[in-house]
Amino acid sequence: MNHYIEKIHEQHRAAKLFAEKPTIDFDPCSEGSPGGLKVIKTSKKTVVTLTIGLFYAKETIYQDSAGELISSRQLRALTPYRCTFGYDVLVYIGRALFVEGLNERQIVAALKRNNVPISVGEISYLGKKFIVYLALAHRQSRKRLKQAMALRGGYVLHLDGTCEADSPHLFSGIDGIARIVLDNIKLPSEKAAMLVPFLRRIQRQYGDPLALVHDMGRGLLLAIGEVFPGVRDFICHFHFLRDIGKDLFEKEYALIRNRLKKHKIRSVLRQRIKVLKKLIGEDERCLAAAMDHGRIDPAVLPNMTLLGSYALIHWCLDTSGLDGYGFPFDRPHLIFYQRLKVLHGLIDKQLIRSKQLARLWRPLMHIVEDQQLSQTARRMEKKIEVFERLRQALAIAPPGGQKGLNDDGRDVQIKSIAKKVKQFRQTIPETKEYRKIRVQIDKYWEKLFADPITVATPDGPVTIQPQRTNNLMERFFRDIKRCSRKRCGTISLNRTLRTILADTPLVKNLDNPEYLEIILDGCGTLEERFAKIDSRLVTEKLKAERRDQQRVSPEVKKLIRRPDLPDRLVALLAA
Repeated sequence: MNHYIEKIHEQHRAAKLFAEKPTIDFDPCSEGSPGGLKVIKTSKKTVVTLTIGLFYAKETIYQDSAGELISSRQLRALTPYRCTFGYDVLVYIGRALFVEGLNERQIVAALKRNNVPISVGEISYLGKKFIVYLALAHRQSRKRLKQAMALRGGYVLHLDGTCEADSPHLFSGIDGIARIVLDNIKLPSEKAAMLVPFLRRIQRQYGDPLALVHDMGRGLLLAIGEVFPGVRDFICHFHFLRDIGKDLFEKEYALIRNRLKKHKIRSVLRQRIKVLKKLIGEDERCLAAAMDHGRIDPAVLPNMTLLGSYALIHWCLDTSGLDGYGFPFDRPHLIFYQRLKVLHGLIDKQLIRSKQLARLWRPLMHIVEDQQLSQTARRMEKKIEVFERLRQALAIAPPGGQKGLNDDGRDVQIKSIAKKVKQFRQTIPETKEYRKIRVQIDKYWEKLFADPITVATPDGPVTIQPQRTNNLMERFFRDIKRCSRKRCGTISLNRTLRTILADTPLVKNLDNPEYLEIILDGCGTLEERFAKIDSRLVTEKLKAERRDQQRVSPEVKKLIRRPDLPDRLVALLAA
């Protein structure tokens, strides 16, 4: 059972506590407020909490001699002003949505079983409200966060953004030492003019970082140069190598992919697999046993050529052996072409005599005789040899690595890596197609190799080695996307990135005990911490977010619905 659903079952079930919705009095005088207060009014509203469930809150509002209104502290500790749902419901929904990845309907069902009636729309609204409360708690804790950074000697700022199609860019800054999300923003693009105010905001809040780690985006490089001149600035080795590979043979790879698609060879192979599957039945398991033991079961001997044909076609189509780094490290279309050539050779030389494979000879011959495809593949294979040598020199994303995109590179001294890259630089072929590799290495040399940084702390000097990849940020955004896909059930995140609040990435900090202790500021729980935040600030923030997300303002909507708009507009402009 889900962790957060279990949490509800651990609470007191309200359905067992009360047969009918109870009324609970909240009187400031009984909470220790001074006497001599004047009663202004008594209000009654429905409140829903996890611990009590549904109940009526009857609150007496007083006024003191200075004219200030006095309300119940106990009720404000349960639920925000003028709100129905308690802080415990708010925190439960926030964690369920953004940490666990549950969708709105799952949460509605879980809460309903515990006498907490709520709609899908209310879940969505309270989820955004949770993010705003967390963002306000984060902002109110900036001074303590900065002090914690100072105790470690400073912070290393990792910067990156994510977007899909024409969605806004969600851009974040993370302290690479403490693994804490520091700030976030949504931008139309990653141009320097857009990024400069965001970087200056981080600078005002936390001071200059010890170093920066990021990708090679031109706008980001310009913005960093303007805001953090003189600060150590490093390029992620993984991004650098990936960009080199794309520049080197992306054009050839696209041509190979398109030529294979034109031949429609994959559909031919899949059709042949269907035919073979019917012929071999359940015997397909026997081939693996025969390969392992080096002998063939006499019972399946008549079907061995069919089994072999079946396995070879599957082998051609298989891409499960890739390392998980993505292109240009993984090249499934090139591998597919290379395996097709092997299969054609086996058929052409009759090394495996099978009528089923023989029927593939002609479509495979079209592949082998495609001169454009053959020449492009040979050209790409030569470029891959050069790329793999740089990959080895940088000691990053190793072939056969088990970590995939989570690989941070081998633990090798930076001086050793720099020496090997320099040697590689001297051996690059002096031809036009490899010129950009030389240019990129020369251009980013100072940003590629980060020496350890020695800083002063209250406990004495500390040496900090900046990470040589920005995989911290990559993992961060992958987690956000995975959680969103799990919750929404859609692959595309375009709509999510349009509607998501910019501060949503702060939920990743909740897994960090040090961060949680800082923002709780002496409180025992998030619920208790949120109760100390002025709910009016939350309301104002939500209204501002709603205005920002409206593509057409209410005024314009009203205007464009006028049936006489064209005529009136023409008359107005003429006047």
